Amino acid sequence: MDHDATGISQVGTAGPDAAAFAALAPDAPARDRCRLFGIEWLDALPAAEPAAVARIAPDVAVRLRAVPLRVEGGRLVVAMVDPLDIGAVDEAAALCRLPVVRVGMEPALFSELMRATYGTTAARMAESLAEDSELSGGEVEHNLDAIEADDVHRMAEQPTLINLVNLVILEAIQNRTSDIHIEPFETELKVKYRIDGVLVEQPSPPKHLQPALIGRVKIMAHMNIAERYVPQDGHITLRFEGRKVDIRVSTVPTVYGESIVMRILDKSSLPLDLTSLGMREHMRGMMDRMIQKPHGMVLVTGPTGSGKTTTLYACLNKLYDPRKKIITIEDPVEYELSGINQIPVNPKRGLTFATGLRAILRQDPDVIFVGEVRDNETVDIAIRSALTGHLLFTTLHTNDSISSVGRLVDMGAEPFLIASVLEGLLAQRLGRRLCKECVTRAPMTEELAARISPEERALFRDGVAFGKGCEKCNGSGFRGRLGFYEIARINARLREGISKNRTTLELRGLVDADFATMRDDGMAKAAAGMTTIDEVLRATQDIDDS
Repeated sequence: MDHDATGISQVGTAGPDAAAFAALAPDAPARDRCRLFGIEWLDALPAAEPAAVARIAPDVAVRLRAVPLRVEGGRLVVAMVDPLDIGAVDEAAALCRLPVVRVGMEPALFSELMRATYGTTAARMAESLAEDSELSGGEVEHNLDAIEADDVHRMAEQPTLINLVNLVILEAIQNRTSDIHIEPFETELKVKYRIDGVLVEQPSPPKHLQPALIGRVKIMAHMNIAERYVPQDGHITLRFEGRKVDIRVSTVPTVYGESIVMRILDKSSLPLDLTSLGMREHMRGMMDRMIQKPHGMVLVTGPTGSGKTTTLYACLNKLYDPRKKIITIEDPVEYELSGINQIPVNPKRGLTFATGLRAILRQDPDVIFVGEVRDNETVDIAIRSALTGHLLFTTLHTNDSISSVGRLVDMGAEPFLIASVLEGLLAQRLGRRLCKECVTRAPMTEELAARISPEERALFRDGVAFGKGCEKCNGSGFRGRLGFYEIARINARLREGISKNRTTLELRGLVDADFATMRDDGMAKAAAGMTTIDEVLRATQDIDDS
């Protein structure tokens, strides 16, 4: 049946059997759904003709998840992951000015086709732009201050430059990148992706593209393109493979131009349960008991980028119940959570953590999440909120769980009030997770054995795990991240010690017998083959030293 009377897009060669379609489960495989519409399904890698491939730009092909294969009988044959995505079909047909015939493929086979057809698209495109005089203005301009804003705007609107920036972003999303760094230096412009917490350098675009490339990002993020000497913040929203991806953009002026960092907030990659985050079963039980309390305060501590917010999102997701009012105040709201009221901090308009928290208390909440306690006023209101029948989650920047008590006292909180409201303390770090496809074991080297204690060495009788590197993990041996945790339950002894303002060292002696440090947790995970000893030491060495 034809989707459009104009013949622009074609649903299939045969109409679906209505009864069979109604009987098909909503989560039925794409192959079965396509069969009902008479859409061909490919099980082998097809050949793509260059003339057909040229009809759809690489960044558009990535976004639509569609690769043109050939022109046949006046129609464009397009391979797709989801041939029933009518919006993508119509866009491809409109771009190519040809009716489209779709064929379906499994995602893994389609990814292989995409790589074979377009290759390392961003790198290849940057190479082709290296000699583009239209974008460089002829000679390379080393004095970036001399380039007028109008010229930057003109260069940033060139279709090839737009495609290059789009591809840099889309390839980053495909590679599970958390941040894109664009760094200007005297003779080069570096692009780096932060993958699993580690920066990986990408092929560098030509230096003369710097003004246009940075200008294009600023246009997309709705920034002032003419302002180059003041830090700016912006926001980009785009759709990738049928889902919304938010990108937070930050620019700062450096000696050789503006440095840009784009934080990719992809909700589909956010694990919203503690098991996926790597928390072991007995710790999950401890967390469950803490977050089920009717009131009190639960603190999650660690440095910036240690996954504190993600852990608390997982807790809120577990707590969600239509009968409960859950409100968050965050700076900024990183991910939108269904059924939860989320407030972004806006200091320019007078909405700080303290003023927002006061307003939240008038909203009759059951559960409150404060993104971070940064000052005396916020700590005071947070503690009083927990005292008056609310369950409050918040984060703090401290090295370990127990030292957060001293940090609260430093911020002006009374020890007896802290002892009254605290229900639990969680500290965490992030390490890289070994790739499941290429993990293997080998005997421990003497050098590695010398870096850990005899008790820890006893855990590795079967050898140490490491990743050999494969296509799935891009040869790194790692894929994804997991947390190293320590949880301190507030027992009667700890509560008394806190109220008497005992030192951090004294409080550590009052924790439960089953208390395990982040390093203990990490070593147990390394012994289980989930990560490496090096990763555990890298993430937890500062705690061990302190």
